[in-house]
Amino acid sequence: MQEQGQKKDVTGEKKAQSNGRRKFLKTAAAAGAAVAASSAVGPFIQTAKAKTTVWKVQSTWDAGTSGYTLFEAWCKGFIEKSGGELDITPFPAKSVAADNNALFEAVKTGVLQGMNPFTLYWAGKIPASVFLSSYPAGPDQPAQWDIMFDALGMKEIAREIYAKHGLFYVGHIHHDANIIHSKKPVTSLADFQGLKLRVPGGMVAEAFQAFGASTVSLPGSDIFPALEKGTIDAADYVGPAVNWDLGFAQVTKYILFGPPGLMSLYQAVDLMDLTVNIGAWKRLDPKMQALVEDEVRSYSYKHYIGIQKRNVEALKKFEEAGSEVNRLPAEDAEKWRKAAIPIWFNWGRKDADAARVLQLQLDFMTNDLMGYITKDDLKGLSL
Repeated sequence: MQEQGQKKDVTGEKKAQSNGRRKFLKTAAAAGAAVAASSAVGPFIQTAKAKTTVWKVQSTWDAGTSGYTLFEAWCKGFIEKSGGELDITPFPAKSVAADNNALFEAVKTGVLQGMNPFTLYWAGKIPASVFLSSYPAGPDQPAQWDIMFDALGMKEIAREIYAKHGLFYVGHIHHDANIIHSKKPVTSLADFQGLKLRVPGGMVAEAFQAFGASTVSLPGSDIFPALEKGTIDAADYVGPAVNWDLGFAQVTKYILFGPPGLMSLYQAVDLMDLTVNIGAWKRLDPKMQALVEDEVRSYSYKHYIGIQKRNVEALKKFEEAGSEVNRLPAEDAEKWRKAAIPIWFNWGRKDADAARVLQLQLDFMTNDLMGYITKDDLKGLSL
């Protein structure tokens, strides 16, 4: 009897183990199916051997700068993330296309498949682009730009505009606010009178001209020699990290920020983007297009955080090298605002696309949720 009882127990134990294994295998299979079905988990899984598509993408970041090293690392990660289907080869500024105009044409014609520019560089070709990045006295927080692009339809409008030029606007990329380095002290808007100043052009140049500055547009790599030779007295460019990399501490002594709490009055959220040749974009299958869009969104965050970390480190280096940091007084913010808002409307009237983007932003800024500008600010101005 005892033997039979023991046999019964063993049989029951084996049956329980067998049921447990079956349950585990079913659970594991279900979990595996869920992972395979999810496009958000892990790298893109290649279901069949496919030919690798190679994109050549040039940035406006100079080689060796903090911005370019982040961009380069991101590009080189695509071959793994795409399961071997998309390989992005990065190039620094001027390496394939010699200047900004050449870069635009190289992507448009397919010599390059893509570019990573400062969006407002196309003010002369696409007037609406001045409103697709930070502008004087405009929205000054990164989250505000995320909302306009990703929640209020500005990305779709940008894509319609760029398509007219044979380009596809993939998405915006955060990097920094812009600051000014000068050879002589600048502590107020009044100090811009007669100053020879490098700026990117467009609305930014016009706003500084309103305060007496003599402006010139130069690419980032040309700023150091212009300051060194005395061709210019001061230069706007990005933040401390990249400006340290470019050697600005060697040719300037003063750094100018905006009023307390604001890094910059004139380009508080200077955006970059990824723009590609529209034919190259259409040759990607929809799943790969979705991967690229997701990666740009993720990279925007990583790039911004990476630059800000290096900014903290670089500003300390500037100060140790003898640079003096100044801030504009708070009362200058209102003077700047009054000069800037009419310039918005001048640019908004340049074509229907510019008017459309500016109107979206005016609706956002006058909404009580934001309360950024009032109807009194806009009195007498129209598109």
